[in-house]
Amino acid sequence: MDLTVQTEYSDPGAYAGLYDALPDDIPGVGAVVRNLLIHYRGGGIEFTGDRLAEIDHRWVSSMLATDQRRNGTPLAVPREPVDRIVGCCRDYTLMFVSMLRHKGIPVRSRIGFAAYFASGFNHDHVVAEYWNGDRWVMIDAQLDPAGDHPFDSLDMPAGPFLSAAEVWLDVRAGTRDPDLFGIDPGSPIGGSWFIRNYVYLQLAHLHGDELLLWDNWGEMSASLDGADLALTDRVAGLMVASDNGDDTATKELADLYPSLKPAGRSYVTSPAGGGKFVWVDLVRP
Repeated sequence: MDLTVQTEYSDPGAYAGLYDALPDDIPGVGAVVRNLLIHYRGGGIEFTGDRLAEIDHRWVSSMLATDQRRNGTPLAVPREPVDRIVGCCRDYTLMFVSMLRHKGIPVRSRIGFAAYFASGFNHDHVVAEYWNGDRWVMIDAQLDPAGDHPFDSLDMPAGPFLSAAEVWLDVRAGTRDPDLFGIDPGSPIGGSWFIRNYVYLQLAHLHGDELLLWDNWGEMSASLDGADLALTDRVAGLMVASDNGDDTATKELADLYPSLKPAGRSYVTSPAGGGKFVWVDLVRP
């Protein structure tokens, strides 16, 4: 897969021209992303109704359409927090990915868990990795690099963020407690079944289907009862091996993915749904 080419999800569509004025440096691009988006839970503003529903923007082109209807100015022109697109970590990452691909930079999103939002707990999270010509550099575009972080958010070391595949294999080996992974401490949305579902989200993002964090399909389930754990072990093992440079594992994953990808529909369990979850066709407008 050519990671310099836009996917259906990252493609800015009719708004691609807005990218021509983007900064040329990585920190500058990240700053533009943070200017456009506000986290639906962590931004200090409570959003409801149609504003909260913005978290279900599946396509970058839809995000940019919302921004331009509301603001109608170049992307680097400052937005008031309340006027930004309501999103989550996936949206910060996907927008960053979209902007770097426009510049011809290989970049991908990574699904997993972050240990840096709360002591002793690992929140579900999405970050980006881009190829700098020599190596993959991990970056959390949601974080302001000037903030008080115990690491460089523009070039993250191994450890603060773990892929879903890494966590799953450690849980299966008994070396990590699955109850320390999820959306929040004490929430029922976490644990082994949740980590397993994120393995398949990681697989999808790896192959250009940069789905919502609340998309559900295929092997996903709200429990491990009847789940094909051996298949998940295989997928997770292949992804870790591929991350470590195993080209055979990368090819095997590419061959396997068509049988595991969404078949044109997703069961969406969005926080904006008020407990009413629906099937959605994955068709770009």
